[in-house]
Amino acid sequence: MRPSILALSLVLTALAAPSCGKKDQREAAVPVPAAEAPAPVAEPASPAPGVDPFTYANYREVRVTDLALDVDVLFNEKAIDGTAILSFERLDDGATDLVLDANDLDIKSVEAGDGAAWAPAKFTLGPDDEDLGSKLSIELPEGATKVRIAYRTSPGAEGLQWLTPEQTAGKRHPFMYSQNQAINARSMAPVQDTPAVRMTYSATVRTPKDLLAVMSAEQDAGPRDGEYHFTMPQAVPAYLLAIAVGDIDFRPVSDTIGVYAEPEIVEAAAREFEDTPKMETATSALYGPYRWGRYDLLVLPPSFPFGGMENPRLSFMTPTIIAGDKSLVGTVAHELAHSWSGNLVTNATWSDAWLNEGVTSYVENRVMEDVFGKDRAVMEQALALRDLRAEIAALDRPELSRLQLPSDLDHPDDAFSDVAYLKGEFFLHFLEQRYGRAAFDSFLRSWFDSHAFKAATTDDFRQFLMRELAAKNPDAATQAEIDEWIDGEGIPQTLVAPISAAFDKVEGEQAEWISGTQPATTIDANGWTTQEWLHFIGALPDDIGIARMSDLDRAFDLTHSANAEIAFAWYMKAVKEKYEPAMPAIEAFLGRVGRGKFLYPLYEELSKDGDLAFAERTFEKSRALYHPIAQRRVSELLQAPN
Repeated sequence: MRPSILALSLVLTALAAPSCGKKDQREAAVPVPAAEAPAPVAEPASPAPGVDPFTYANYREVRVTDLALDVDVLFNEKAIDGTAILSFERLDDGATDLVLDANDLDIKSVEAGDGAAWAPAKFTLGPDDEDLGSKLSIELPEGATKVRIAYRTSPGAEGLQWLTPEQTAGKRHPFMYSQNQAINARSMAPVQDTPAVRMTYSATVRTPKDLLAVMSAEQDAGPRDGEYHFTMPQAVPAYLLAIAVGDIDFRPVSDTIGVYAEPEIVEAAAREFEDTPKMETATSALYGPYRWGRYDLLVLPPSFPFGGMENPRLSFMTPTIIAGDKSLVGTVAHELAHSWSGNLVTNATWSDAWLNEGVTSYVENRVMEDVFGKDRAVMEQALALRDLRAEIAALDRPELSRLQLPSDLDHPDDAFSDVAYLKGEFFLHFLEQRYGRAAFDSFLRSWFDSHAFKAATTDDFRQFLMRELAAKNPDAATQAEIDEWIDGEGIPQTLVAPISAAFDKVEGEQAEWISGTQPATTIDANGWTTQEWLHFIGALPDDIGIARMSDLDRAFDLTHSANAEIAFAWYMKAVKEKYEPAMPAIEAFLGRVGRGKFLYPLYEELSKDGDLAFAERTFEKSRALYHPIAQRRVSELLQAPN
């Protein structure tokens, strides 16, 4: 339902005011005059659909259209220092201010003008909110179309990580990289930090002369000379603004795809990702042409907190997916798929995150099927369903199991659960099954084409679905079935569980071993893929016991697996079973891997069923490796009551 003009006005007014944090706003007491009888206090209204509650920006009145950076990367100070010129358009002719997001930025000066002439502009920087940062309000003189802001980032900027040489693969040079999703772009530059706003950007970046800078843009093709120039002609939301600086080499994989990485791992990365051109060809055939020019990948040091980040033209990747056998390159397919779902068509708010992540997970699975076969795709679906069931069972708030998440999330990071990724994926599998693959592929391609370079809400998708697919095939699925997927809690009954013949064989081997007296060496695991091993470990019964764990470990040395996914699955089981021989390897793993997918569950399990003192000691020793995002999350996990 469309909100009333009055309701929308109240929401926008609230967003423009300095925030004391979303949780504090909801719980704040309202004073009651002494002469009046106490009356029930209404809860503050939730943000209207399509309005982003995690930005101060007045983007419905004045909208940024372009960002031009001119900055120095200062490793000694752990800061980016320079200027940002923001071009904007007035959507409301009466607007007198431009409101931006800033987080721990030192704002030195602000000017306004038309790009040819500048004059000082009045500005105010509001109080700092722990999650949202500060509201930067700039008075706009008549005729101004641009503002120029001189600023410096903080050494503790949450969106930037500064690594010492010892924290890199080469051990010789420092390294810096950004991670701006969901709302950390405001710690790198003053911007309208919401996925609802898209902007083009350019940058001049100065670095130490022996280091290379890369960005989520057209790369500088010149020499490594300490000054680099970038342009991004396609408009993107601020969270896709990305930079990395370090001792970085490049290896081409094809004419339009290549790999950046530290010299020590660039060859291995290029071999691992050599099928990326096939993935791009498959995705383009399904959903239309790739619209971003080149597609390159940057392998970051181990502290990168995610499997990958879909920064356009240059996906950032974790080194933990370099397994040597291409068994984990589904992450590459996922980040490439974001070039259609997420980067091309973007969720308007983080409550609509499934439009980015769920659609992308579906496209990823289709691409994996095309490149690596149906069996691989079905195995990955089965593993995904197991993870989704576990995630939903563990949720404290059942409403967080809806695809359309509540608009009053405490933090946008709460949107990035398996619900957005995997329930969203299975919703699209449901639609494919009901409407047929050919019809659904045509529908999804038309969704990308008609909403290209735009932000969309869940209601936008629902309306498009009902008009373009459901209305033309009225007997395929009911409105109630579709609404249950979007608005319902938990897993709908209409989900068709994937059946993997390979997993059936794995379960047979496991059952025979568990029910008999033969040692684990009799398990026929020859030729098992990573996915089969993950299913085997995940299907081990509770309380399997130390003797059985030891038997498996002697047979297959799972404690020392070089495959990060297999090692992690085994370590989770080892902590639950209190399998002490794995603890030194777990400590070493947590000291060299910064990926949140591994860190958060392991630390949580250690604090619950394991040894809290061990977890705290390991975190204290390893925290310098971790990204600020991961440091915050692990700290919260270890402090949470068990």
